[in-house]
Amino acid sequence: MAKKPMQKQKLLYLMKIMLDKTDEMHGLTTEEIKTELARYGIAAERKSLYDDLRVLELYGLDICSEKTKTVRYYVGSRDFQISELKLLVDAIQSSKFITQKKSLELIGKLESLASENEAKLLQNQVIISNRVKTDNETIYYNVDRLHDAISGNLSVSFYYKKWVLDFGSPKKIKLERRHGGKLYRVSPWALCWDDENYYLIGYDEDSEQIRHYRVDKMEKINLTEDSRKGETEFNAIDLAEYSKSTFSMFAGERTDITLRVHERLIGVMADRFGRDVFITRDSESTDHFLLKVEVNVSDQFFGWLFALGDDVRLISPDSVVRRFSDHCNKVIEIYKEASV
Repeated sequence: MAKKPMQKQKLLYLMKIMLDKTDEMHGLTTEEIKTELARYGIAAERKSLYDDLRVLELYGLDICSEKTKTVRYYVGSRDFQISELKLLVDAIQSSKFITQKKSLELIGKLESLASENEAKLLQNQVIISNRVKTDNETIYYNVDRLHDAISGNLSVSFYYKKWVLDFGSPKKIKLERRHGGKLYRVSPWALCWDDENYYLIGYDEDSEQIRHYRVDKMEKINLTEDSRKGETEFNAIDLAEYSKSTFSMFAGERTDITLRVHERLIGVMADRFGRDVFITRDSESTDHFLLKVEVNVSDQFFGWLFALGDDVRLISPDSVVRRFSDHCNKVIEIYKEASV
C-alpha cells in the first residue's frame, strides 16, 4: 500500500493546529482536526489521531477533552495565560521607550502565544495611537550592546543627548548631543525600567560616581577594550532602594529626611517607598505619623511633595526644608502678578 505523504510532519502540524485553533472555550472534533490537517496536505484516520494526541500529551502538551454531543479536544494550560499576556500588552503599550512600530511587532509576537480566538481579545486591548512614544528605533540595538558589555565586563563609550528647542526644525523640538558632543565613558552595571523609561545604571569614569542614563538618549554606543570600573561603588547601592529614592530618575543629593504624613496617605507612601520604611507615631496628632526615608533631593522630589498638599509636611533636615521653602516661594512669585 502506498505510504501517505507528509506523515513525518503530521505530529508537528497537529501540535500547531491545537495551539492555534483551540483553547478552553474552543475545541475541535476529530473530523475538524482531519479537515485542518488536510489544509496542509496531510491525510489522517480517526484512530491514528487518538494515538497522535496521546503522543502530544506525553510530550507535555496539555491535551484536554470535553464530551457534549460529541468529543472535542483542546489545549488547556499554556506557558502564558491570557491574563498574563494582557498584562504584558499593557506594559508594552505604556512604555515610552518602545516605538509604536516595535510595540505592534511585540504585541503580534505575544498574540502567537495564545490561540487565534484569545489573540482577538489581545487585539481588542491594543490602543497605541496618541500615546507618548519614542521614535528612536536604535534603542533595541543599544540594549543589545549594553547587555554585551555587561556580560563581557567591558566599559562603553557613547554620546548623550538632550531635548532642545529649534524653531527652524519642523517639530521645533529635537535631540542634540550634550556638552558640545562630549564622548562619555561609562562602566555599565545594570539596566533599570523606571517611570516608563529604560535606564542604564553605570559608573561614570570622569566623575567617579554611579549615575544613570536614559537608553533612548544614548547614541553610537561602542564597547571599549577596558574592563569595567566601579564594582565596589555599585555593590554598595541597593537597586530597588535606588529607584525608589530617585524621583523620575533625576539626580540629586542623597539625604535622610523626615516627613509628617496624614494617615490617609499611607498608601501613597507605601507605593513610593515600599513597606519596609521607618515609621513612628506623631506625638502631636493621632491621625498623623512620622516617616523617615532616604531620597535624592531634587526639584522633582519637591514637585512630588508639593502635589501632596497640606497632608504632608517636610520636617527635617533644616537645610532641605529651607530649599523646599525657597523653591515654593520662587513659584509663588511667578504667579503673584497674575492674581492681582
